[in-house]
Amino acid sequence: MSSAGADPLDRARGAASALGLDVEFRERPVANSLHEAAELLGISPAGVVKTLVVKRSDDTYLFALVPGDRAISWPKLRAVVGVNKLQLPDAAHALAATGYERGTIVPLGSTHPWPVFADEQILGQRIAMGAGAHGYSMFVDADALIAALGATVADISQPTD
Repeated sequence: MSSAGADPLDRARGAASALGLDVEFRERPVANSLHEAAELLGISPAGVVKTLVVKRSDDTYLFALVPGDRAISWPKLRAVVGVNKLQLPDAAHALAATGYERGTIVPLGSTHPWPVFADEQILGQRIAMGAGAHGYSMFVDADALIAALGATVADISQPTD
């Protein structure tokens, strides 16, 4: 992995290349919401996958990949991970854990290789996700990403209210 000081977009691009992933980085206007980002990219909100960094009680983290039209199901994720407590860290801790700002987080090029848990609904799709920098999205085949990262695939989401 590249050093933590490297440009975040370059870190994501370099990590994708090192894993042999076929990715497309696309510049787009900064979006104020996931729905706006989906509209700018010409895809449905479900096609935009959120990368959420999640804190465990022992101060380690994990990544949860969840379709944009869904939310983490905390009971399901806790069961898959095998813990009683998980939480979303504040922005400063998320940045410290990954090297990426909220809204740009991607498991590729993270300053720490945290385990990845992918919601089963992203299987078989080409997805858009954060690219490490604001104003960019990364398109990748979900199955190839899951394989390259050794991600655990499970039902970890629920419809948004």
